[in-house]
Amino acid sequence: METQATTDSGAPSLWRSVKEALRGSHQDYTTGSLNRSILLLAIPMVLEMVLESLFAVVDVFWVSRLGADAIATVGLTESVLTLVFAVGLGLGMSTTAMVARRIGEKDRDGAAISAVQAVFLGLIVSLALGLPFFVFAPRLLALMGASPSIIASGTNYTRIALGGSGVVLMLFLNNAIFRGAGDAAIAMRLLWVSNILNLILDPCLIFGLGPFPKLGVTGAALATFTGRGIGVLYQFYRLGKGTERLQILSRHLRLNSSVLWRLIRVSLSGILQFLIGQASWIGLVRIVSLFGAPALAAYTISIRIVIFAILPSWGLSNAAATLVGQNLGAGHPDRARNAVWRTGLWNMAFLGSVGVVFIVFAPWIIALFTQDPAVAPVAVNCLRIFSCGNIAYAYGMVLLQAFNGAGDTVTPTYVNLFGFWTLEIPLAWWLAMHTRMRVNGVFLSVVVAQSVIVLISLVLFRQGRWARQRI
Repeated sequence: METQATTDSGAPSLWRSVKEALRGSHQDYTTGSLNRSILLLAIPMVLEMVLESLFAVVDVFWVSRLGADAIATVGLTESVLTLVFAVGLGLGMSTTAMVARRIGEKDRDGAAISAVQAVFLGLIVSLALGLPFFVFAPRLLALMGASPSIIASGTNYTRIALGGSGVVLMLFLNNAIFRGAGDAAIAMRLLWVSNILNLILDPCLIFGLGPFPKLGVTGAALATFTGRGIGVLYQFYRLGKGTERLQILSRHLRLNSSVLWRLIRVSLSGILQFLIGQASWIGLVRIVSLFGAPALAAYTISIRIVIFAILPSWGLSNAAATLVGQNLGAGHPDRARNAVWRTGLWNMAFLGSVGVVFIVFAPWIIALFTQDPAVAPVAVNCLRIFSCGNIAYAYGMVLLQAFNGAGDTVTPTYVNLFGFWTLEIPLAWWLAMHTRMRVNGVFLSVVVAQSVIVLISLVLFRQGRWARQRI
């Protein structure tokens, strides 16, 4: 039996590796087969993102039954919520880099101390963001171009989604700790628990099924808050219980000013990096809103479908970040570099194939969400145009995550600043307002910007400064 479970070279079979990845691997990712290391990390990280992407699609599937105003409410709110995602991703990437570096150095106490400082920082930021968002939710909707009817029906949704955004931030941050340690299977299971709860509660609270109240679009926000809040509580339980690689003990529960300052320093540029990228989506939504609620609804549906494909690819990128961090910590920069090239090729193959499917079957895919004659044609064009940039998205996200995994959060910040704000937003405005493309010009600007970003990232990655980063 053992012979059947292995290849001729003595390496575990593919099926055995898949089972090990799902169960939780004990592999040292700084030695052994690099392809197997990528596989063991990528499978749980991709599956972690698969359900997150499914949630994004299912959520808008139910909300779309409430009409264009409800869909527009979700789109406008989430364009602001991307700022929270930016903060969460920035904190998360710096945390992953720091924890991974300590794990690569075989310094488990250092990894636990880094994790504790990240949690402290995350809790403070959650309060600082959540309270103002809750109070000023109606004004934020108005600033984003919402009509009076959208503000009237969507304010409670926005209050809950933005006011409770700290649970999203902490969910990202705590899972970043597990990913940095190499415990990708735990991060996967935690996110699955959170999102399955949300998927169950979503239709119940939106439509008032069974004993649940009928809350409309507000129910979608409450379902998300409840599901992810329970997930965060379970994360804290698992951090205390510990894993083979990482356990937070009572002696670690203290502020360490040196580690905290290093984390803040790396996080600031990381947060700025993602703020630059995510805020550009707010700029795009603001331009799209000039074409009315149907255009906003079309954009919201299409971007959710795109997220469905991109989030699993983000899981592959996270695998590259963990491998870079741990192998730099172990003193293996060449292994880290090879991990990035290989992961990028895997990501291109996956996302490129998905892009072809979306381009060919866009009308049928969009028809699952809406048949509104004012919304559907715009959504089909949006989905097809975005999908033309899938190969660029795929390699670009791996390269940028490789910089982050090394602790070099400054380089992607400059790349994003140029790609999104010097190129994408001005191009989107010009194409939308001064050519016959109209709203399709906004969508095309995204593809152009992402293509330029990946070319710049390739040049900078080959220069190798990231491999000499200290964190």
